[in-house]
Formats: sequence, structure tokens, C-alpha cells
Amino acid sequence: MAPARQFAALLLLTCSLSACAKDKKELLSLSPPSAQPQALPPPAASQRAPQAVVSGARTMQYTKGIIAYGPRYLGSSGHRKVEEYLHSRLKNDQMVDDTFTVESPEGNFPGRNIIAKFPGKKDGIIVIASHYDTNYPLRKTSFIGANDGAATSALLLELAQHLRGTKLEGYSVWLLWTDAEEAVRTWSATDSLYGTRHLAEVWEKDGTLKKIKAFLLADMIGDADLDIQRDSNSTPWLEDLVLEAATRLGYQSHFFAQTTSVNDDHLPFVQRGVPVADIIDIDYGYNDVFHHTVQDTIDKLSPRSLEISGDVIWETVQLVNER
Repeated sequence: MAPARQFAALLLLTCSLSACAKDKKELLSLSPPSAQPQALPPPAASQRAPQAVVSGARTMQYTKGIIAYGPRYLGSSGHRKVEEYLHSRLKNDQMVDDTFTVESPEGNFPGRNIIAKFPGKKDGIIVIASHYDTNYPLRKTSFIGANDGAATSALLLELAQHLRGTKLEGYSVWLLWTDAEEAVRTWSATDSLYGTRHLAEVWEKDGTLKKIKAFLLADMIGDADLDIQRDSNSTPWLEDLVLEAATRLGYQSHFFAQTTSVNDDHLPFVQRGVPVADIIDIDYGYNDVFHHTVQDTIDKLSPRSLEISGDVIWETVQLVNER
């Protein structure tokens, strides 16, 4: 994923292994502005009191459970064990695996998107997503991606605690753990986002895309120094709703002080007209020093940041339901 100053439809760039630590920040967007849905007029202000539901301590425990298996790059034992870990946590839910083959510059690998579906009473779907794989070019290091994949995958497990057990009053909520988000060699239009490119195509063919009211992507939001940027590749009205949610909860100081454009798992959906919001703190450490390095460890994360991020996502879901 990568912020930039302009859009380009398809652009292949290369980088050295050391430069790949910046690949979420330095490449041009894959999505032209014309692919984004038009902004909608704002709804009436909600009269409902917002709720704080996320446990940062429990989310951190889930994060530790994920990183305990080590690196999760494609083809690794850690990757397979984390899939099993997610399955064990979701075994009593309506769970679906979307399997596919990652055809990469380094060969073919099995890929698996994991989806847990929680039905609602309204006709429509809200998707909340996070990738769980780690960076393949760093496979010979101890890189475990505590913030870059593990914490947000754990946050989805925490949200599942509040979704299961009863039929939701609003739209159905689907939790999506995406695979093969990271580049296998160097980030490009064809070497990245393997899982969501596959799933977006599947959902386009079977009609699911038409039912999605919002696609909320969580990435790198466990950072102890939480500073979530507005993403110009995302859908404006949905980003506005995220900020409204943060403001209602009193967390607006952590949101949208800066605007950037990010290449991330939401792009295959925005390119197909789905309303999306990438909720991401792309600057991880001073001058992004921890991003895609072995320093992305759990001591850099904060339970409070996970609570803030998770509660804002939860409140955004409620606001989407009220539109």
C-alpha cells in the first residue's frame, strides 16, 4: 500500500529489499479518482449514545496468540498455524474459506481468505477486514508484523465477541481476514493484494458486491502513538462517517490530521464501486522507522490504541446502519 501525490491506473515499480520497508508509503495509487463512488449528502445527526465495547487487553492477548507462531509469510508453517488459530476461534460461527492460488514472481502458493458471517435483519452487508500474512521478502528475518497484520486480525476476533450470539438489528456484518496482501517480491499492481483481488472478483460474479454497504479496512492501528490519516483513495462520505464516529466518542484528536493516499486491500473494492474506508496509521514510529522491520514487535503497541480504533470502527458500523 502506498500514499502518493497523484493517481495512476496501473504502475509497476521496483524497490530493493531495504526500500520495501516503505512500500506502503511510496508507490502511486492504483485507483483513479473516477473509480470512487460519489459523495452522498450527510445524514441527520444520530441521537443514539455511542458505545465503547472493545477490550484492549483482550485484543492484545489475541495479538500475542497470533505472533506466537512467528512469521506468517506465504508457504510458512506460521502462516498455516495462524489459519488454524483463526479457525479455532471462529469454529462456532458461520465461517467460509475462500481459497485461491497465489501466482507470484517467486512461484505459486496456497492462499486463504477467511470470512465469518454474522447475519442482520436489514438487507445488506458491512465488511470489516484485516490481512493476516507477513512480508515475504523479510522471510529470512524475525519479522512478525505485530502491528502490520497481527493486531488488526486480533481486533477482528475481539469484534466477533460482540457480534455473535444474536441476530443483528442492522445490516449483516462479515469479518474478513485477507491473505497475501503483502508483495512477494516488489510491490506492484500484479504483485500485491492477491487475496482481495481474488475475492473482489468472486463477489462481483456472485452478486455479493452489490449488497455491500461499507467495506471498512483496519491496518496498522495498534501503534502506541496513534495518528490515523484520512485516505484519499477511500470513499469520502464513508471517511466522513469514520471521523463522525471518532468525534462522537471523543477520539477525534487521533484521526485525520493529515491526508494521504494509500494502496491497501480496499483498492480492488473501490475500483468496483464499493464504498470503502481504509482506517490506517501509515506512519509507524518516528519517520516510519518500525514499518516492515524486525522492530515491529508487540512492545510498540498499545491496548488503548486498539480500544480507540476498535470502538471507532464499531461506532462507524452503527452510523452506516442509520443512514
